[in-house]
Amino acid sequence: MDHFLYRDGALYAEDVAIADIAAAVGTPFYVYSTATLKRHFTLFDEALDWGEHLVCFAMKSLSNQAVIKLLGDAGAGMDVVSAGEYLRAKAAGVPGERIVFSGVGKTADEMRIAIEGGIRQFNVESEPEMIVLDQVAQSLGAVIPITVRVNPDVDAKTHAKIATGKSENKFGIPISRARDVYALAANMPGLKVIGIDVHIGSQLTELAPFEAAYNKVAELTEQLRADGHEISRLDLGGGLGIPYARSNEAPPLPTDYGALIQRTVGHLGCEIEIEPGRLISGNAGLMVSKVIYVKSGEDREFLILDGAMNDLIRPAMYEAWHDIVPVVESAPGVAPATYDIVGPICESGDTFAKHRDMPAVKADDLVAFRSAGAYGAVMSSEYNSRPMIPEVLVDGDQFAVIRPRPTYEEMIARDTLPPWLD
Repeated sequence: MDHFLYRDGALYAEDVAIADIAAAVGTPFYVYSTATLKRHFTLFDEALDWGEHLVCFAMKSLSNQAVIKLLGDAGAGMDVVSAGEYLRAKAAGVPGERIVFSGVGKTADEMRIAIEGGIRQFNVESEPEMIVLDQVAQSLGAVIPITVRVNPDVDAKTHAKIATGKSENKFGIPISRARDVYALAANMPGLKVIGIDVHIGSQLTELAPFEAAYNKVAELTEQLRADGHEISRLDLGGGLGIPYARSNEAPPLPTDYGALIQRTVGHLGCEIEIEPGRLISGNAGLMVSKVIYVKSGEDREFLILDGAMNDLIRPAMYEAWHDIVPVVESAPGVAPATYDIVGPICESGDTFAKHRDMPAVKADDLVAFRSAGAYGAVMSSEYNSRPMIPEVLVDGDQFAVIRPRPTYEEMIARDTLPPWLD
């Protein structure tokens, strides 16, 4: 469910015409729906209302200050994986007691920043990290709440590049060694064990892998409590997928996910944390681009857009599908066309779709990439010296640019010459 719908043949974001935004800010650009962001957060929050819980938005999916503040004001916590994300959350007004620090490569400097600024917990990923965190905490006279991320060796049945819970993945501690690692943590004066963390991957479209992982977490909870550890909080990660291709079967709903959590670990009396990102932000955003040319090749037509892989890299990196639709609907009876949809970057990898059937479009028409709110703007770059594209937030009948497009001069001015070249 999102709030990007056609009215009288024109695509709208809530009550704002996409064409009006394009006229004001130029193309390409990202646009996000406030109503969709709030609705998706609320679905997760209500799915866990059977017990104490915190829904922490995974900021790696979309980290614009306006979006963080919007969700933070709604009661969301934040899951961060770098000092930069931590400082973004703080700048948006999210208190430290609602920020969870995850990530496999936290540095001592990042730990220090979060401890001094206030943190809900660190999700520790390895024994070496645990030792460094203990040293930093002691140097600051602090005792830091931690969970240990365990790797349950569960196949999430998702793309290999976003699977995180199998034994060959870099994340977490093998669950077979968890009891020894918790015993190590219990003897570190700068750390306080409070729970268990697990995260098996992203874009999961069925519940069975979650159930397998959470059953292992429930068993481990009982073992650790028998060993004398206080396990009062379970961070169960995120990963619930969204329907990128709207003809595909829909993934499970947050209500089903919440019921699964209650069924597998609800009896343990723990506070539950989850870290959804994609399902909150994915369908809350579009990338809008303009057709530059329609080019005839030997055996196909190319739709050449002004948006490129540097703006939305998911298709190039993950072979990801995004529905691509015209901003103005075709007239009834117009035959569809088949295109290879590409950008202007000098790489064959700058391809969004091959042999894609869609309504016929022409030069200067606008098209929208659906489900582009997650891992779109955050993964963009200035490759080919293309300025970062704007981000726009819509709320009802109003919109605002929340990240402007830099000028070429501003982009180039970030480079500096060494004295011997100046």
